[in-house]
Amino acid sequence: QVQIVESGGGLVQPGGSLRLSCVASGFTFKNFPMTWYRQAPGKEREFVAQLASPTTVNRDYADFVKGRFTIDRDDAKNTVYLQMHNLQPEDTGVYYCNRYPILSVWGQGTQVTVSS
Repeated sequence: QVQIVESGGGLVQPGGSLRLSCVASGFTFKNFPMTWYRQAPGKEREFVAQLASPTTVNRDYADFVKGRFTIDRDDAKNTVYLQMHNLQPEDTGVYYCNRYPILSVWGQGTQVTVSS
């Protein structure tokens, strides 16, 4: 049974940092690229970042997070991370992770709120 659990969100001031974690189980984690998405209030879910494997240098990022966010993973822990720096109010939303190809199962997400 697939399970995805995101954590690490919270309230942070503009310019602040957060590190999100996502633990996934029920599939062979190391065999799949892992992706972070986010959904802002009133908007559709959007792509944030993707990483195929710990050894690859190819990390894909949405233009709006390049230079501020870093995706990484630890296959021994079935965990993918999203380190976020210089957070801005427009980064507010619920952050989710999933594998690629996307599973129909989603976690509950973790809320990130950037506000002064």
